[in-house]
Amino acid sequence: MPSTDLLLTFNAGSSTVKIGIFAIEGAEARRIGKGVIDFRAEPLSLDLTEGARTFEVPLKAKVTEDLRDIVDETFALLADHFDMTAVRGAGHRVVHGGDRFTKAAALDEAAIDAIEALTPLAPLHQPQALRFIRALRHFKPQLAQTASFDTAFHATQEDLVRRLAIPRALHEQGIKRYGFHGLSYKFISRELRREAPRAAKAVVAHLGSGASLCALDQGVSRDCSMGFSALDGIPMATRPGWLDPGVILHLAGEKKQSFKEIEDLLYHRSGLLGVSGISADTRELLKDDRQEAREAIDLFTLRIAGEIGRMAATLDGIDAVVFTAGIGEHQPEIRAGVAKRLSWLGLSIDPEANAANDFTISTRESRIAAHVVATDEEQIIADEALSILRSD
Repeated sequence: MPSTDLLLTFNAGSSTVKIGIFAIEGAEARRIGKGVIDFRAEPLSLDLTEGARTFEVPLKAKVTEDLRDIVDETFALLADHFDMTAVRGAGHRVVHGGDRFTKAAALDEAAIDAIEALTPLAPLHQPQALRFIRALRHFKPQLAQTASFDTAFHATQEDLVRRLAIPRALHEQGIKRYGFHGLSYKFISRELRREAPRAAKAVVAHLGSGASLCALDQGVSRDCSMGFSALDGIPMATRPGWLDPGVILHLAGEKKQSFKEIEDLLYHRSGLLGVSGISADTRELLKDDRQEAREAIDLFTLRIAGEIGRMAATLDGIDAVVFTAGIGEHQPEIRAGVAKRLSWLGLSIDPEANAANDFTISTRESRIAAHVVATDEEQIIADEALSILRSD
């Protein structure tokens, strides 16, 4: 492929899509632009970055079930800044790959159908990725497309770690712990091998609107706080994290709530928003003096620290804690709150390094290291897509 060839990535969340534009340079994919569409905004716009320049470009297309108009117009707008005739492939983030997809895959009709069959396991994210895959397939039928799976990185976990204490027949039917945010953890694993090779046993905290932790041993996933679904683990913006299943039985039985009501509670009305009753955004909660805001933050850091302790047991020791994603990379107060609860592990944070979001924020005297690493899921999607394109 000539060096002018381009590769696109689509990282679809439940309400946004991040679009990466990469130049193919030999065996490397180098980011040259990015775009974001927030489907909650009114009116819609494409927030575009090209080099050092940023643009907010209005979108005329409306959000429809198939997203075809959005994809068509987005390509047209990108063509004002990039040579879209040079696009040779598109890679997509897909949250759930189940047991079938343990690595990135080329997308043909059979693969797309298999991804759709996993929708009940990721009802918020899987449909959005499928819409973009199919819209792009309609717009450019001959364009090669690939999928990178968040669950695939965790396929290295032992069966014992992935098993739930339920009848074995249900485990064999796929009701087990899968783990998520795998693309982020794969990128962090790669960065740690280069920048902090001594961090052989590390617990990575991916803290964003969705949040989870991963236990890495020599860069390999051994445990994840998220399990069967993206509801599990630590509290998130609007999701509760770990929850006694008896609560669900109580809501369905005694409170006579419907499936839809409970689903809405778990995905949209719990977590930081539910505890505080104020906001799902840690930035807003940190600025708020009310007790409810403080309690939400304290619960968040308590659960993160507790999960790090549990993962230290999985790893049989710990060398480093790593913070990443929006909250993990940019909010020193949250990192300090977690570190304070981990002083029993010998973790000591340097306040100045922490305030500056430095790579290493632990003190020289700390028995374990603490790092801040910016994640890049789109880079992993691009790298995996390029690998598949080159193998065809």
